[in-house]
Amino acid sequence: MSGRRSRIESVSNPLVKRMRGLREKRHRRAEGLFLAEGLRIATEAREAGVLPQWLFLADEGAAHPLAKALVNATLASGGEVVDTIPAILSKLSGKDNPQTIVGIYAEPRTTLADIDRDAAPIWLVAERLRDPGNLGTMLRTGDAVGAGGLILLDESTDPYGVEAVRASMGAIFTQRLVQARWDDFLPWLRGGPGQLVATWLGDDTQDYQAVRYAAPTFILVGNESQGLPEAYAAAADVRVKMPMMGKADSLNAAVAGAVMAYEVLNQRRNR
Repeated sequence: MSGRRSRIESVSNPLVKRMRGLREKRHRRAEGLFLAEGLRIATEAREAGVLPQWLFLADEGAAHPLAKALVNATLASGGEVVDTIPAILSKLSGKDNPQTIVGIYAEPRTTLADIDRDAAPIWLVAERLRDPGNLGTMLRTGDAVGAGGLILLDESTDPYGVEAVRASMGAIFTQRLVQARWDDFLPWLRGGPGQLVATWLGDDTQDYQAVRYAAPTFILVGNESQGLPEAYAAAADVRVKMPMMGKADSLNAAVAGAVMAYEVLNQRRNR
């Protein structure tokens, strides 16, 4: 199977208009596609075995060895390489100074049933995460600690929005990502091994370094402004908090997730 290579220089081209629509969630859902920009992110995807269906490429970036490898792999997989101009890349990405590469990828439709919980000792779980930057940061943290992926609960921000993909720095291609409801997640979790650890500021909490974590560990963080619902925290196997030595009473959700993930990782390294 081999793809095709074409050239587009008109911003009114139907394909450009169609792909530009992927900046909006409703179009991403309808198409089952999302946009990722930049040679670094596209290379991370290629190395993870994920290739774009369309690869838009500016002339000034085409000579880079990694860009050539990406072009060859895209064509070999049956994708289309579109040589284009910066103005079109700007239209696609919504940035005045766009990257020289924009890839259009199929959106994974991963469900809880697709997850092998024993594939990794750490899993991140976020409830109603609203900030795309936090979502991207949690994906990067998961990649850094060797987590299996990120489970987004309830009405979280779209992980395939341009901002979240950009913030993930390619980790969206290395981490399993599932969107689920709490009422589906909890029975699934209890159907097999897994310790649910909630970051919680209420009563009945332990210092996060005083707990001995069991694999697989599911680290649950709450909404940026409201934290976890009390019922969610109560359903956890253990509730933990981090010492706050200053005037702030809590950490950023993504930071809290990172601190917890590294504590779990360090405990496993020290055993």
